[in-house]
Amino acid sequence: MKQTKTDAEIDRLAKGGHLLANILAQVASMVKPGVSGIELDQRAREFIKAAGAEPAFLDYQGFPAALCVSPDSQVVHGLPTAVKLKAGQIVGLDLGIYYDGLYTDTAVTVPVAEIDESRRRLLSVTEESLARGIAAATLGNTLNDIGRAIQEFVEPAGFTLVRDFVGHGVGYAVHEDPNVPNFVTPDGDIPLELGMVLAIEPMVNVGVADLSFGQDDWTVTTADGQPSAHFEHTIAVTKNGPRILTA
Repeated sequence: MKQTKTDAEIDRLAKGGHLLANILAQVASMVKPGVSGIELDQRAREFIKAAGAEPAFLDYQGFPAALCVSPDSQVVHGLPTAVKLKAGQIVGLDLGIYYDGLYTDTAVTVPVAEIDESRRRLLSVTEESLARGIAAATLGNTLNDIGRAIQEFVEPAGFTLVRDFVGHGVGYAVHEDPNVPNFVTPDGDIPLELGMVLAIEPMVNVGVADLSFGQDDWTVTTADGQPSAHFEHTIAVTKNGPRILTA
């Protein structure tokens, strides 16, 4: 799959990414105690249709929803259910769209009403680690520089990084090469190229990095049941530095 994009393609991705960011912000604003994942997914579908786009995740490899809804100990790929959110939880919302022939992907984790200090700190550290990873996505750097920027912020803060799932290229497919780990790897010294479009997405746990896989074949949870957070942006590597396409 094509790994680099032209300036014109990046501009198209930015238009789709802007739509996606607005849609996810609308969905996130609906998060409150008593709302179910199914309700959030339905509204996401409505917003996507109204924007003239298509959901990227619906039916992707069989996934039956447009929106991944991952509360508390759910890490990623949470299948929306009728279970209602409760005050004090956090919930990850991961959404992608197909617009003008291209895919964009973004995620946030938000509080459900008031949350405790541990969860507040988890959200703050994870979101800041994403910002640091994006800042490292410059020409002359490598994939490991992105992972290092994230890892060297998250781990000293006392949290763990999920290693079974990583970021990825995106554009003409939901997932393209290369993989974008949130940590340093032996084969990660791959130079960042002009026009690379990457979904950078740290997944950070309060407890162990080990995961458990749910009976629904999709939902991934922490092995110890402690909370996890997930933030993601689609970015482009440009001559002027990283460009966030899902701002």
